[in-house]
Amino acid sequence: MITISAFKWVPDFARGQVRDLRARWALEEAGLRYQTRLLGQGDQDRPEYRALQPFGQVPILEDDGLVLFESGAIVLHVGERSEILLPKEPGARARAIQWLVAALNSIEPFVMNVASIDLFYANEEWAKLRRPGAVEFVQRRLSALSRTFGDKPFLDGDRFTAGDLMMSTVLRILKHTDIVSSDRRLAAYVERCTARPAFKRALDAQLGDFRSAA
Repeated sequence: MITISAFKWVPDFARGQVRDLRARWALEEAGLRYQTRLLGQGDQDRPEYRALQPFGQVPILEDDGLVLFESGAIVLHVGERSEILLPKEPGARARAIQWLVAALNSIEPFVMNVASIDLFYANEEWAKLRRPGAVEFVQRRLSALSRTFGDKPFLDGDRFTAGDLMMSTVLRILKHTDIVSSDRRLAAYVERCTARPAFKRALDAQLGDFRSAA
């Protein structure tokens, strides 16, 4: 059976955000059964785990001898078994991959700039000075993203793909602010994606693991 790694415990602000959620969601969309390998405090630094994930992060996916890390790589791997995530038609498939990469490269770094300031450095003087510029930059990126939607429900039209899975999880990182929710198109888009039954099952599973390990 497929196994993904996840933490037994994270602070409240991180619950529902840890990146194993992306792997869980992909597996739920694909209808693939999986189990979790829960890591206690410090387990991510053990040599045996670092041999699989050199940076000590989650998730890793173990699938019949294959070990993968990085949530984008894992979602793409799962997508190979699911037309929901990666359509068969070559153009649609390429666009799904394009948007997944865009979420990780063109949006997430700037989202994380703001999130890191807010969640880890809010009381630092340098962070107070840096935040307005970080917010302005991510707003420019998100405005450009918003304009691409027009009246489309998803990034490539009427069809949800792996690109939407990744983009919506990236946008959720800013749920502690109104940066995404104040944009009508983006707020509706995130709500549309996260209303999917597969997302709800993935989120419930992540939160359930935290409760079970408490």
